[in-house]
Amino acid sequence: MTLIERALTQVSVPRRGRGRPRQKPTRLIYDKAADADALRQRLRSRGIDLICPHRRNRKRASLQDGRKLRRYKRRWKVERTISWVGNFRRLVVRWDRYIEVYRGFFHIACMLITLNKLLNGF
Repeated sequence: MTLIERALTQVSVPRRGRGRPRQKPTRLIYDKAADADALRQRLRSRGIDLICPHRRNRKRASLQDGRKLRRYKRRWKVERTISWVGNFRRLVVRWDRYIEVYRGFFHIACMLITLNKLLNGF
C-alpha cells in the first residue's frame, strides 16, 4: 500500500484520440490490500477515485457503495491476461539484459496469445 502513490507518479494514461497522455488517472481499481482511509483521502486530494472492496475486518463504516465495485468485478480480465503472459518462461524469469529485447519478446507473446485465442476461440 505504501508504494501505490509512488507508482502513480510514473503512470501515463493514454487519451482517446489524439493528444499527450495524462499524468493522472481519474480512478484506481485495486484489491483489498489498498483499503485504508488515509490512502483514500490522499488519493481523493489528488483527484483520484480509489475503487476497492473493503476488508472484512473493517472497523469504521464503509466509504463507498456497491455501484463503484461493478468496475472491480471486471478486473479478472486483467488478471487472466497477466497469467497468460506468465506462461512464457522467458518473460517470467527475465534473462534479457536489455529492456528493448524484453519488450520485443513481450510483444511476440501478446501476439501469440491473441493468435491462439482467435484460432481456438475464446
